[in-house]
Amino acid sequence: ECFRNFVNRTLALQCASPLKKFSLKCHYDHDSELAHVFPWVCNALDRGVVELGVSIKPRWDPVPRSETGVWQLPVNIQTHGDVFLPHALFTSKTLVKLTLGTRVAFGKLPPDLSLPALKTLFIDSIFFEYEDLCYVLLPGCPVLEELYVRHKQYIGLPFCISSRTIEKLSVQYDSDYDLDLGMSFDAPSLVFLDYSDYALSAYPQVNLKSLIEARLDIRYSKIIKRPNISVLFIGISNIETLHLSANTVDGLDSYTGDETMRPFQVKVLRVHGYGGTAKELEHLKKFIGESECGEVVLVEAVVDDAMYCKPKGFCC
Repeated sequence: ECFRNFVNRTLALQCASPLKKFSLKCHYDHDSELAHVFPWVCNALDRGVVELGVSIKPRWDPVPRSETGVWQLPVNIQTHGDVFLPHALFTSKTLVKLTLGTRVAFGKLPPDLSLPALKTLFIDSIFFEYEDLCYVLLPGCPVLEELYVRHKQYIGLPFCISSRTIEKLSVQYDSDYDLDLGMSFDAPSLVFLDYSDYALSAYPQVNLKSLIEARLDIRYSKIIKRPNISVLFIGISNIETLHLSANTVDGLDSYTGDETMRPFQVKVLRVHGYGGTAKELEHLKKFIGESECGEVVLVEAVVDDAMYCKPKGFCC
């Protein structure tokens, strides 16, 4: 109560002076505790805020079900309803940077959503109504350049990210619950991709024709029966710089299915944190295959207690 009074007094003293940045982080046990959030956000929007961060997080942490690995509410925790934010948040003409979180649902997005100045969007464990992110939120951001989507201890949604304008994309998922929908990327202007996830059963669409650099951390799960990342790698085969985690390299034989991999033409290939055996290094050589490495391929690995570094022009 003291904190709420302090914020109310502070905002009242500032009257209607322009506001560049407003950040709100709060935890809650019951929906009634969020009554003060709505007017605070409205105050910032009325004053033409440029950078807005709203992180509303329940005090409880989800727990995984032992038989499926799916995250669920702890025992005796009441399910919370949607957290409703002011309509003005989704029609602001001044917002340039927006951060939304964490482990909440905002309900159905308004069909007239329009954020004409927004260039950077951070989404941290937000549950969207079906296709609302790709077909309502992102189309309503005509100049969006950077998108960050993170789901921790939460089923990774959406399974498709589509935008004509974004140039930098980070997707960080840690749920291995497979709904057989796979993951699609439709971002023809994207130049940088940072993607961390479990190897899924399908990647129906990978439209990344402008991509220059990618960082991939693909992990294996026993829950996903037939992982296949062939289409993902084929879709990024013309990039210049490729960063692979040790997890990705270790599972290459298991992830790529029966499809033929297209030769890569990367100028720089780096494997981060790779410390496997000589046999595991052979997996990497098989993956590179007949690739033509234009300038340099750098592979750092510990092989039989010795550092292996393949020089410029490495081609298997």
